Amino acid sequence: MERVEAEFCSMENPLVGEMKRFCRNITEACNELKEELTPYRNERFYRLAPMRLYTLSKRHFVLVFVVFFFCFGLSTLIGLSGPKIISENHYNGLSVSPNGSKIGPFAFSSPPLSNYNQQLWLTCIIELQNNIVDLSWREFGMNVELQGVVQDTSVMRISDNVHNRNRSLHCSAACDEIIVLHLGYLNYTQYKINVSFRNLQDDLKDNIKNVTFVFKMYQDTFSQMEIWFRFVFVVMTFIVTCMFAHSLRKFSMRDWGIEQKWMSILLPLLLLYNDPFFPLSFLVNSWFPGTLDAFLQAVFLCALLLFWLCVYHGIRVQGERRFLTFYLPKLLMVGLLWLSAVTLGIWQTVNELQDPTYQYKVDIQNFQGMKIFFLLVVCVYVLYLVFLVVRACSELKNMPYSDLRLKFLTALTLVVLVISVIILYLRFGSKALQDNFVAELSTHYQNSAEFLSFYGLLNFYLYTLAFVYSPSKNALYDSQLKDNPAFSMLNDSDDEVIYGSDYEEMPLQNGRAIKATAKYQDESDSD
Repeated sequence: MERVEAEFCSMENPLVGEMKRFCRNITEACNELKEELTPYRNERFYRLAPMRLYTLSKRHFVLVFVVFFFCFGLSTLIGLSGPKIISENHYNGLSVSPNGSKIGPFAFSSPPLSNYNQQLWLTCIIELQNNIVDLSWREFGMNVELQGVVQDTSVMRISDNVHNRNRSLHCSAACDEIIVLHLGYLNYTQYKINVSFRNLQDDLKDNIKNVTFVFKMYQDTFSQMEIWFRFVFVVMTFIVTCMFAHSLRKFSMRDWGIEQKWMSILLPLLLLYNDPFFPLSFLVNSWFPGTLDAFLQAVFLCALLLFWLCVYHGIRVQGERRFLTFYLPKLLMVGLLWLSAVTLGIWQTVNELQDPTYQYKVDIQNFQGMKIFFLLVVCVYVLYLVFLVVRACSELKNMPYSDLRLKFLTALTLVVLVISVIILYLRFGSKALQDNFVAELSTHYQNSAEFLSFYGLLNFYLYTLAFVYSPSKNALYDSQLKDNPAFSMLNDSDDEVIYGSDYEEMPLQNGRAIKATAKYQDESDSD
């Protein structure tokens, strides 16, 4: 019996040994990966991968900003010379209504459409007599029947019931334009529409002078230009991403600075922001490509907001940055912004798919709650970011290299924000934060200059940061010299050791370091 147990144990031991060795290998691999990804805790802070930022002179900084403004200005000029984005077709409602009725029904057809028109809006402009040019908000009903015409000229009823929606009319010098319906994607080559008014007050009905309906859609020429320029930005972003990754290949990931780590995340997200899947919207008649584009844009913009928070905070924290205390509060704040933006977009899209005449003003109470929540989170974000910037400026003003990183990022980001505010003001004026910023025609680009200026601004901003934060060509050579004890004793000052940016040295110091290194190696060989 004992001999049988001994034989069984001898057969079991090799298996147990293999399992132990396998577990040991897994543990060692996990420890190596953790060590690779974890920043240094107690070692010298200068063991960060160097940045080209440290080697740039004042003239080089001026040249960087000049190139940035040149590229942005060039994209804006190209946009100014580009085609108009929205094409319009006007219809006189009284001429298409039986007996010239002022309340309808108004029957008309849209112009022939293609996938290059992308979206379709139908708006209504009510013109009143001159004797009542000032009206408060008036509510009235609108019945809309929508039919689609396919390529074989057969007519398809899009919905079983006529859509009944209430609309608000406000007139001052002129009456506001009313959106009748919006189609996020075009599933038919033409649409036939019947519109009629109901519950119109007598004083308003008697003073209607004319009713004009306007079809609005994207121009074919702009859609083609948008495809090409998005493709150009996708290719440029891919090249910049590969060059940035190639420049950091010589350094371990734990040696990357916080700006370099974030750039390795933002550049791929910028690639998705430019949307390489955008041509799919012209090949597939579906709501998915447009929703995917909006989703990717929201992800990139929120990642950019998170980048600013982490960098302005992390540039002061040179040690380990714990997830719970450092990243989690910022993720929650930016995540609420992302969730609000995505929820509003999905909310509008889903309701428009069920009813093209849907507007957020129908659910104005829910919308106002979401809007207030969104603005509160934005205010908290701005206050927190200002706090981090002020504290970083006060604590790092006497630290030469950290102060340089802070000044450059703040200057370039401030330029981008100022340009964005100017573009938004020129586009919307004082109405930038009013209710019409959700999925209405007024939120879309009016000309090619607006499209290229917005896209070019963010792309060139990331390209500039990638250039400045990438290591120079001789960065590995300098870094290897730094690890030599002789070089450290000769050239490391206390200020450079603390702030971690002593890669830029004078040629004389490099020469002394090389001589000291050679002497140190000779003494080691003789020993």
